[in-house]
Amino acid sequence: MNRLKIGMVQHSFSSDVDFNRQRNIAAIENLADEGADLVVLSELHDSLYFCQCEDVENFCYAVDPDEFAGIYSAVAAENNVVIVASAFERRAPGLYHNTAMVFDSDGSLAGKYRKMHIPDDPGFYEKFYFTPGDLGFEPVKTSLGRLGVLVCWDQWYPEAARLMAMKGAEMLIYPTAIGWNPDDPQDEKDRQREAWITIQRAHAVANGIPVISVNRVGFEEDPSGQTSGIDFWGSSFVAGPQGEILIAGSSDSPEEILTEIDCKRSENVRQWWPFLRDRRIDAYGGLTSRFLD
Repeated sequence: MNRLKIGMVQHSFSSDVDFNRQRNIAAIENLADEGADLVVLSELHDSLYFCQCEDVENFCYAVDPDEFAGIYSAVAAENNVVIVASAFERRAPGLYHNTAMVFDSDGSLAGKYRKMHIPDDPGFYEKFYFTPGDLGFEPVKTSLGRLGVLVCWDQWYPEAARLMAMKGAEMLIYPTAIGWNPDDPQDEKDRQREAWITIQRAHAVANGIPVISVNRVGFEEDPSGQTSGIDFWGSSFVAGPQGEILIAGSSDSPEEILTEIDCKRSENVRQWWPFLRDRRIDAYGGLTSRFLD
């Protein structure tokens, strides 16, 4: 397939899991009706972003992976579309992951990725909830090609993007939940959002493949009252293999976004800019160290 239509679901969310799911399903159906081959949802789209505080009550949002898969596999098959969904995976009692699940257009579970880089910062206390992934950086094989699925905090790490590309990923996909502290001045907010966009565009350039990044949008208060909450900045986008922005969502509105990518451009770009050819793999041993004094 030379060209793919990519759908992105940039939503805000409520505490009502069933409502969130039904709205996600409706968005997938709408995008499929418009010709989408692939639809990507944002990170942890079942619920509000509960990681703003550490509260054992929030483990109620964890899902049985088979039950979760049953919902989205049916939607994928009914709409003949590949879906990248995000789950708070209950693997075993007391063992949970932040997991992206990929459903092929026939409804089969094509594969999953468990988030590798887990943040622990004010408002983003994910280490309390999630065990780091143990599936490595393995592209998921689908009827549309090999998808390099990563999750949110992973998007800041060039090593993750590179390993996915080296294993044959034909695009990088980042379900995301990231936003501003409302107390920050506007210039700081702008710097953060631009850094987020820039680093991901750089992954597209460095690896010669498209990047799809899907964020949530809207303000969510901190239930603990310790912070001023998070204003998720949306801005979901698709970048081509030279980092060119193909489409971008707004920073403050829910949207269903559709665009098209040219799958053959990646090989053309890699011929023009042969970064993989010129890598000095004999000199990179230090990358496996935490720091080089």
